[in-house]
Parts: sequence; structure tokens; C-alpha cells
Amino acid sequence: MQPVLDHVAIAAASLAEGVAWVEAQLGVRMAPGGEHPAMGTHNRLLSLGPSEYLEVIAVNPQAARPTYPRWFGLDDFAGGPRPVAWVLRTADLAALRLPAAVGPPMALRRGDLAWRLTVPASGQGPFDGLYPALIEWADAHPAPRLPDLGLRLLRLEISHPEITALAASLPGRDARIGFAHGAPALRLRLATPEGERLL
Repeated sequence: MQPVLDHVAIAAASLAEGVAWVEAQLGVRMAPGGEHPAMGTHNRLLSLGPSEYLEVIAVNPQAARPTYPRWFGLDDFAGGPRPVAWVLRTADLAALRLPAAVGPPMALRRGDLAWRLTVPASGQGPFDGLYPALIEWADAHPAPRLPDLGLRLLRLEISHPEITALAASLPGRDARIGFAHGAPALRLRLATPEGERLL
């Protein structure tokens, strides 16, 4: 089975700022998330359907700083909230042939949620962080627990100066993913009850 889209991460200078921005853009309220002590981050979540979700993630100022770089390039994040990363789900990380720069899987847990996620040593993955992280959930998945507010991902648009190499190296494809040559950027086109929105 090829990896499938699991979730998309929106980074922010603070969790409150990121949540306020997403809620203003989409006209919905985000659900609670949690803390990631191993990374010194915390998040809030939003359903994109029964098996996909969006997270707003930020450095947790109350948490101890890890001795290694935080994921998704959060140590160097600056500016307003924006999409910074996407994550593919697989049932067997060990069976995939991935670029070494995606990093080894790290075992993580939050409550009864347990997963393994590739975390690059630098904190940011290949292609300026636009190569997806890979996740393998143990059992439970957060998406079915989230309120379904009618949001769905229509398009994930990735642009990069080396977009041909990026696209060719992906372990799976989704018809909703679009590729373009240009400055590094990640954009989301979402269907909402109030119409389409672009983040």
C-alpha cells in the first residue's frame, strides 16, 4: 500500500496566533490538541475528513527546550502563520525507501496516541522542508475523534526550484497534490461550508 496523506502542519510564532489566523480564514473553531514534550511544542487540530486533519503547531514556551532541533523547522520559524509541512501515513515505515535526509523515525506518544515519525537531524526535511514527513500510527488516529465541520482538502500546492526532483522522489502520489516550479512554498486549497479558501 502506498503512503497516503495524513495531515498538514501550519506553523506560527505562538499557538494562539496560529489558531486565531486559521479560525479567521476558515470560519470554524479548532479542536483541542496537546503537547509534545520530546519536541517542546504544542498544537491544535482541525478535521479534514475521517482520516485527515490540519494542525497548528508552535513552540511551547512552557516546555523545556529539546537538546536537538525541533521538527518542521520551528526553531527558525519567523513571520505570520503559514503551512510549512505535510505528512504521509504508512502502515510500515521500514518497508519504504526514503532519502536519508528525512531522518530516522522517532517514537512519540500523547495520551493513548502513539506514532513513529521521521524527524531530520537538522529539524527540517529535504527540499527546504517541503518533502513530506512519514508517519506510522500504532493504533488510534486523531482524525476520527475530531468534530467534522465540513472542511475537506481540495488541493495541496507545492512549489520549489527543484520541483521535478522533489516530485520524482515521493513514495506515493495523490491526485490532489500539485507541483510547480518557483520559490519554496506550500499552499492549501480547502472546501469549507462558506466556499473555497486558500491558506
